[in-house]
Amino acid sequence: MHWVVLPLACAVLTGCANLSGDSTAGRSPEADLQPFALRLLSTPASEPAWEVFALPGKRSAPFEASTVMGRPALRVRADRSVSILRQRFANPAVNVGQLDFSWKIDSLPIGADMRDAQTEDSPVRVVLAFGGDRSRLSPRAHRLSELSRLITGEELPFATLSYVWSAHEPLETVILNPRTDRIRKLVVASGPTQLGQWLDYRRDVRADFVRAFGEEPGPLLAIALMTDTDNTESALQAWYGALHLRPASNAAADAPAVPAMPSPAGKISSPNTGHPG
Repeated sequence: MHWVVLPLACAVLTGCANLSGDSTAGRSPEADLQPFALRLLSTPASEPAWEVFALPGKRSAPFEASTVMGRPALRVRADRSVSILRQRFANPAVNVGQLDFSWKIDSLPIGADMRDAQTEDSPVRVVLAFGGDRSRLSPRAHRLSELSRLITGEELPFATLSYVWSAHEPLETVILNPRTDRIRKLVVASGPTQLGQWLDYRRDVRADFVRAFGEEPGPLLAIALMTDTDNTESALQAWYGALHLRPASNAAADAPAVPAMPSPAGKISSPNTGHPG
C-alpha cells in the first residue's frame, strides 16, 4: 500500500489579526504540537501520530497550540500559504462512523471559488482519503496520480472527501474538483455570517461519502486538516477544535442525538449537523 497524501487531493490538482482570548504567547508551537494534537484529535488509528506536511514549492504556515474563547485549538495564521496536518493509518480503518469536529475563522479567502482551479482555496477543511479498486480509475485519474507520485513520492487516494467552508456555495452542496471527479467537497459552512464563531459538526461519514460518490466507501487511509490561501493570495486566521472519529460500531451507542441544521431556505437539508458553539 502506498502512503497516502490527503492534501494532494486539494493542492497538487488545484495548481496547486490576533483575536482576544488567544493564549499562544510565549509558547513554542512546534514543541507543543504533537502531544497537543494527540489530545485534541482522536481517531481509531493504531499509530496516532499527526504530522505536518509541506507541499513542494508552497509556503506553509504552522499549526500552533492555542486556546481561544475558552477552547483548546490548533491555530493557523495563513498568508498566501498551504497548511496541512495529517494522520496516516498503518491499518486502514473500515466501517468508519461519525466524525465530530469544530472550527472557527476570522475571514474568508478573497475571491475564492471552489469550482475554479485558479481560486480554489478554503479557510478550513477536514479531508478524508479512502482506498478502493484502482483498476476502476479513469486514464486521466491514473495520470494525475502518477504526477502526484513523481512530485511527492505518494499516489493520490482512490477517493477523497473534504468538508469545506465555501465563500458562497449553498450548504450541503457537493463540489467536484475542477480536475478530477475522484475528489469531492461537501460544503458544511458558507459565506461570512458565522465568522468569528465556533462551529461544531457531527457528520455520518459513510452517508456523506455515498451521497458524494454514489457508492460505498472503501477503507479510510488518512485524515487531515488543511487551510489554504495560496491561490487567492489571502491572509486569515483559522482555528481547529476537537475532532473525534468513531468506528461505525460505536457511533450510534456513544453519540447523543443532535438536531439537523436548517438550510438557508428553512428546510432540513441533512441529518448531519453544523451549529454555532
